[in-house]
This record gives sequence, C-alpha cells and structure tokens, in this order.
Amino acid sequence: MKKQNITRRNFLATTGAAVAAAWVPSLGTPLQTKKRIAIVGTGIRALDMWSVDVARSYPDLIEFVGLCDINPGRLGFFKNKTGFTCSTFTDFNKMMREVKPDTVIVTTVDATHHEFIIRGMEMGADIITEKPLTTDEDKCEAILQAEKKTGKKVLVTFNYRYSPHRAKIYELLRQGSIGELTSVDFHWYLDTRHGADYFRRWHRLKEKSGSLWVHKATHHFDLLNWWIESDPAEVFATGALDFYGKNNSFRHTHCRPCPHKNNCSFFWDITKNKLLTELYVNNENHDGYLRDGCVFREDVNIYDKMAATIRYENGVHVSYSLTAYSPYEGYRIAFNGTKGRIDVWIEESNPINEKSYDEIVVTHNFGTREFIRVPHSQSGHGGGDQLLKDSVFGITADDPLHQAASVRDGALSILIGIAARNSCETGKPVKINDLTSLKTGSKRQFVKG
Repeated sequence: MKKQNITRRNFLATTGAAVAAAWVPSLGTPLQTKKRIAIVGTGIRALDMWSVDVARSYPDLIEFVGLCDINPGRLGFFKNKTGFTCSTFTDFNKMMREVKPDTVIVTTVDATHHEFIIRGMEMGADIITEKPLTTDEDKCEAILQAEKKTGKKVLVTFNYRYSPHRAKIYELLRQGSIGELTSVDFHWYLDTRHGADYFRRWHRLKEKSGSLWVHKATHHFDLLNWWIESDPAEVFATGALDFYGKNNSFRHTHCRPCPHKNNCSFFWDITKNKLLTELYVNNENHDGYLRDGCVFREDVNIYDKMAATIRYENGVHVSYSLTAYSPYEGYRIAFNGTKGRIDVWIEESNPINEKSYDEIVVTHNFGTREFIRVPHSQSGHGGGDQLLKDSVFGITADDPLHQAASVRDGALSILIGIAARNSCETGKPVKINDLTSLKTGSKRQFVKG
C-alpha cells in the first residue's frame, strides 16, 4: 500500500466554530440523553481501556460518535476490532464539527495531548485525558488557561488512586494511624520486560514522552500528592541513562530484521502477539512507527535511573527513585510519622509468593505491629480500572476519598516530573511555583513548624 502523507497540520487543521456541549457536573446525576463521546488516538491504550468495555458497561449512559487517529490503517483496525459503527476521521477538527461530541477522550502521544485537550475545549467538548496531562510547563500553562477561558472541564484518569490497597493507605493516613506524617520513602522498580518496553516505543524520546519523569512517574507523583494532601513546593533530582540506549555493543532499528536477535536478551518477536501485529505492524506503512524498536537505539534520550527529593508545602519530605531495568516490577513505600510507620511492598510481576491480597504493615512507636490484608481485585491496575470508569461515567455518585482528579491534580503531578527533569539538566533545585501560574498550597497541615 502506498504510504499516505498525513501531516500534523492536516490532522489538526485550524478551523471551525465552537460546538455547544455540556459536562454533567456531578457524578451519578442521571442523564436525560446519552453522553456523546469521541476518541482521539486509537492505539492499545484506547483499545484496552476506553472502548469495548466502556460501551458494554454503560450502554444507557454513553455512545461513541467518532474515532480519530493520524494513522488510517490503525484507525480502521480499531473500528473493526471494537465493532463500533461511528464515523472515523484523520482530521480532528473535522470530527469535532461533524459529530459534535460532548466529551473527547484523549489517548494520543503524550506530547500532543495539549493540542487535542485545548482544541477540544475550544470546540465545545469536555475532556477525559490519559495521564500525563502533557509534557512541559508551557503546554501545561496553555491547558490551564484554556480551561478557564472556555469553561469546559478536564478530567485526568489516575486509575492508581482507585486500587483498593492504595485507597486503604489513604484511609490510614487520614485516620492518623501513625500520627503526623513527616516523610515518605518511595521506590519504584520497572522490570526488564515492562521497563524495557518504554525504550522500544516512542516513549524513549524525551520530546514525545517528557521522559519517564513525566510519562511514568506522573502516576507516582499523583499518588504522593493525594496521600500527603499537600502540594509539592520544590524538587531536586538526578538522572542518568546507564543501561539502555548507547550502553550496548550492538543495536539495530527494530527486532524483526535484527542480525543480533540470537544474542540479544531483549529480542522480542512482536509477530507472536496477534493483536499488536494487527494494530501496529500491519500499519507501519502509514507512519513508519516501529512498535518493536531496539532498546539500544542511539536516539534514546530519556533516563533509565532517577532519584528525587521532593519538599511539600506542609513540611513533608519525599525520597523517590525509579529504576527501569530491575529483575522484578513493583514498589516499596514507607510513610514515617510521629507515632509510627506504614510499610508496603508490592511486587507486580514475577512474585516470589503468589498471594490473593496486598499487605500493609503498620508499626506503632513503642507498641504493636498490624498486618492489614487487602484482597486483590480482578480489574486492572490493582483493581483501579473499573472503579475509575464507574466514577468517570457517573455510576458512583460519592467521592469520599477524593479520588476524582481535576486538571489541577493532573498539572501538579506532571509539574513534579517536569521540575525533576529540569533539575537533572541544570543541577539545581526547581520551585514548582516558578513553572506555571498555578500556585501551590497545603490542604492539611501534617507537620507543624
């Protein structure tokens, strides 16, 4: 098939009048008519998270009215795979004009989120966006200003907040189980399967993902902001690329034709995965995107090891690290308080002991130790995916744990990552208030003085 010359300018042409559409202001409010939803970005995230399951779970609440992607082959496969009957578009503004969605779900490459968030609001839609909100401080500021100007709303889908064991941590902290929180130790490990995959894909390029400081760690920073109930004030960070990229004696463009496949521990045969083959490999001719890129390509410019110290407005200090080439995947986190400590060790891949629960250990100063077991859920991301979607689409009316994330939450999570990335590049600490017009504060004063 002849490669089609579809540019970003064609895809996001600057035209069109605004379309009037309304956001349902409170979750759980009955809809008089179905909410009209469009998706921009028809990759694996949209397919797995925001398509068929949503249509089946909320048939009386929503309807899909448009699909949009710069890659027409991937777009066609997505429509066939989901069975959706709505129209498809390679021009975002044309979709907005013709189908007039109430809400746009944004699941494109991270660095383009701001384009569709802003243009979508300008053309009358509210936004549901995958994390991260965007990739740098200027794009973040543009989104903040667009939300104020248009009066539309941006919801950021932080599914990690909704997993039962993380919600239990939130409750324990709110209850004062360890007194006043003073510091947090948070260390995340990506394994040589999932972690390596970030270096195969477009995420390996800082200009597209914002680096793992933004793309991946935004999840972790949002959890910290939520748990601590305060805003970040200052970040100092270091990072390096020590394992992937140029740190190997051989490399190729991608795995399938690689002459080193028999000697490479990271060789991955994408053709053994029917879904990814049909979604990506069969549509490379449209945009040249190689889903099985070499993890040792010399254009890799993100860090694979990172560490940061984060100071919060309420006095809490956080020590954070991420390693992207660990033999196992998961995290360790400890909350230190004036009356004790909460410890959690979650192994998400290759667990040594198969358990049907996640364990939280609460140790009291001069006293007892509690072992709290939180049963696993069948839903993805630790049980958070379905609970998130129930919240987004109005099934759950109440939000007692403050899990729904606004544009401010999305901004603060990425601003920690952006500050950390800037700190790595300058060698200096970065104040959050120096990045955008958003000003930080403290919701609850954990530490006095």
